[in-house]
Amino acid sequence: MSIPSVRYQKFTRAYGSGSEGDVYTALQFKKSEPKVPWRAIGVATVLFAVGSTLIIIGSLLLTGYIDAEYSDRTWPVLILGIITFLPGFYQLRIAYLAWMGYSGYSFDDIPDYND
Repeated sequence: MSIPSVRYQKFTRAYGSGSEGDVYTALQFKKSEPKVPWRAIGVATVLFAVGSTLIIIGSLLLTGYIDAEYSDRTWPVLILGIITFLPGFYQLRIAYLAWMGYSGYSFDDIPDYND
């Protein structure tokens, strides 16, 4: 992973004061619009879908709706379903709330996997 080279320079022009000194401009503090992490949202969608499917299958195994021949796989399927469902749901929730514009939620809160 390479770090992009960024040139920094100090603002030294004073407006109206007649002296040379540090000056802050509004452009320094302007935040750019966050980039939408499409790959991370895609991974979260896949995790959510796989987790939901495994939880449903595990629940059907637990209730006996699916043949008892596979009852030894009930708890591993449920645990894997929960492990994959939770991060997918969490990131999709953040993405949805950021897309809807709720305060406190931003696409910056989702890892972008260096898109």
